[in-house]
Amino acid sequence: MSNSKKHISTINPVGPALDVQSADEIQWSDAVDVVVVGWGGAGASAAIEAREQGAEVLVIDRFSGGGASVLSGGVVYAGGGTKYQKQAGFEDSPEAMTAYLKHEVNGVVSDETLARFSRDSVANLDWLEKQGATFSSTMPAYKTSYPADGMYLYYSGNEVVPAYGNPQLVRKPAPRGHRVVAKGQSGATFFAALQQSTLAHGARTLTQARVQRLVREQVTGRILGVEVTVLPEGDARTERHKKLDELVAKWRLYQAPRAQAGRREAAQIESEIGEKRFIRARKGVVLSTGGYIFNSELMDQYAPAYKPGWLTGATGCDGSGLRLGQSVGGVGKDLNNISAWRFITPPSVWPKGLVVNTKGERFCNEQVYGAKLGYELMEKQGGKGWLIIDSKLRRQAAWQCLFGGLWAFQSMPALALMYKVAVKAKSVADLAKKLDMDAAVLQRQFDSANAAARGEAEDPQGKSKGMRHEFKGGSLFAIDISITQKMFPLAVLSLGGLQVNEDNGAVINGAGCDIPGLYAAGRTAIGVASSRYVSGLSLADCVFSGRRAGKAAALALEGDEPEKRVQVQPAVALDSVSA
Repeated sequence: MSNSKKHISTINPVGPALDVQSADEIQWSDAVDVVVVGWGGAGASAAIEAREQGAEVLVIDRFSGGGASVLSGGVVYAGGGTKYQKQAGFEDSPEAMTAYLKHEVNGVVSDETLARFSRDSVANLDWLEKQGATFSSTMPAYKTSYPADGMYLYYSGNEVVPAYGNPQLVRKPAPRGHRVVAKGQSGATFFAALQQSTLAHGARTLTQARVQRLVREQVTGRILGVEVTVLPEGDARTERHKKLDELVAKWRLYQAPRAQAGRREAAQIESEIGEKRFIRARKGVVLSTGGYIFNSELMDQYAPAYKPGWLTGATGCDGSGLRLGQSVGGVGKDLNNISAWRFITPPSVWPKGLVVNTKGERFCNEQVYGAKLGYELMEKQGGKGWLIIDSKLRRQAAWQCLFGGLWAFQSMPALALMYKVAVKAKSVADLAKKLDMDAAVLQRQFDSANAAARGEAEDPQGKSKGMRHEFKGGSLFAIDISITQKMFPLAVLSLGGLQVNEDNGAVINGAGCDIPGLYAAGRTAIGVASSRYVSGLSLADCVFSGRRAGKAAALALEGDEPEKRVQVQPAVALDSVSA
């Protein structure tokens, strides 16, 4: 057996659908209206909305809930005129929000869906507050990848970059990153509110349980329920399994091999002591298990260049929801689309430097959001690049690192890179020699940037006037920002997922038809965050797509209407599934 197949059987044991003639063939251990698979931000939103529509709901989670949402920064991308934008003195509109997001979404969802996402933004933020999340209008004084404690509203994307603006719709760009009020990173607080609300709404939960396959009615193609492996209560290995999720979350960034071993151990426990059950979903199943960044087979197949990066996600981000959908004819889309986060701010002065490729050419506006820079770096420059600053910028950056109230995860690597790792040179020609670049090419980058800083010309990459810097001689420092730079990890996460009907969140097959009784939400599905990531867009889409799927499933008719029947594909062997 190949290594990839071994990986599927131990890490991602999703099987082909169980086809039956009718629901009566199965001995169900439980039955509800809606089964939600995955209890993160999207799953919680789906469960709460389904309960508000009167459906009986069961949420199944492989561990104890939270997923990638609990590990996130707890930022929700919201705009169109939220009360916090207004309190901070900014005007915004759904139209302005849509116009900006078109630059980031790149048509991955329809214009109608994007406009609806923007129109619903204020209401969805209000809905989150009703679930117990709190927000604020305090803002940091500078551009940052993540605001310090006490700061909860910020520019979380490319809003201030000139090329993304639309002066006809708004006089000045509005900040749309709404961070949940909390001490430290806010993801745990964000999910705690949704978790408590899920329970308060009366949804039942089944944790330490993994959905292995879907049960499908053969004639109609309707999804009838799920087969799930449940760990027995009171078993020491069940407690070990529960603890592994917590441990892997700690190990995943700095001890990747140990984290991978932990994931394998968890899967092994499931295979050894898991008890098989069948759970009926009278109206629908919602898949919301996150992405697939920890599915090595999918990464090998679709995005091998990103594997050296800092894999970002929860233990359950193994593509199980994607594969469950594919097992019944669902179509994966953009599985090669990985978001790479090359943040060079803070320190806020770093973007005043120059980012160049291995030839010494600038290739991107340095002030863009980190995922945009990461995209340009990975997709167009082979994952290799340099950030060049001078002595003045280094002094300013050091001051901010030491006295600017930055997080340790922002300041410590920046100081180490500037003072321990950077390549130092006495001139442009000297730097070009040390970096094996054409000195004339590199000198042209400095000449054009200096001319723009003096106001003699426009910046070739479109950098705004306030971010331009004139290099006036003296020492230069080149910081390696490549994906292979271990002192400056490049975080990566998956964006592709199942194609869905954008009106109701139903998973669609290759013919473009809804698969009856099957829905998807969050990063398991294609959504507004599936093209170019900006901070907060994923959690915002969890709420938007989760509520959409939960409502549609809850209001679906039990059983299948003849005119809506689809052509049923044979159960799919997952080793052969592709997007």
